Amino acid sequence: MASRVKSTTSAAAASKTSRARAAERALKPRETKAERLARQAAEQLELETEELRDWVCGWDFELEARAAGSMLIAGVDEVGRGPLFGPVVAAAVILPESCCLDGLNDSKKLSEEERERFDAMVREVAVCWAVAEVDVRTIDRINILQASRLAMKIAVESLGTQPDHLLIDGNQKIDAVCRQRTIVQGDARSMSIAAASVIAKVHRDRLLRELDVHYPGYGLANNKGYSTPEHKAALLRLGITEMHRRSFAPVAELFEVEIESIDIEFGLIAE
Repeated sequence: MASRVKSTTSAAAASKTSRARAAERALKPRETKAERLARQAAEQLELETEELRDWVCGWDFELEARAAGSMLIAGVDEVGRGPLFGPVVAAAVILPESCCLDGLNDSKKLSEEERERFDAMVREVAVCWAVAEVDVRTIDRINILQASRLAMKIAVESLGTQPDHLLIDGNQKIDAVCRQRTIVQGDARSMSIAAASVIAKVHRDRLLRELDVHYPGYGLANNKGYSTPEHKAALLRLGITEMHRRSFAPVAELFEVEIESIDIEFGLIAE
């Protein structure tokens, strides 16, 4: 009898724990498929970089590629995977072998003034460079991960001189016929990728400052479309625009509310 009571008590406790976990999950903000893919990619990158803490931005990867016979090595990077608003942007840059860009690093580690200075320097000294944008509709249609890969592919194909080797930031290869190597945190380890990172970042920041004029009230010049408290508050106050990513929460949730309101207004569903 004692054993049966113990078993019943354990089952009840387990059931209570299960219900608590279910309630906790229900209270969490809903994650869209696009956000889940982006989160999983970010988590994978974090796992791969746990042991990489003391890297230096230099020419090691470029030298390895040249030693293997490559001559035209392009650094490739993207910016704008996380924002709720605007396109994802990628850049590809081929730097000459004898190139001095002391201090160049991951664009996120540079000040705005430093990024602008290196942007001008890279454009001046590069063999060639190219920038590509993938718009919001495409992001929502194919998801942000594939849109980022597409932007990088277009940037590479837009180069005036086609490379024979790609150094790509992150862990995602792209559709390309030449050799390619993915490098986790490559924008902090490879000069070519850092150059692409700066070109892409400066381009997108300028674009968002321009879009801030056309879509006032969202703070785009400051938040660059990211999910800041200011931006989320503006979404609730002003609603969403055609430049917001509907596959991203909280935009997706707000979009569903707006659709439901329209349906009610036109009598398509009962209030």
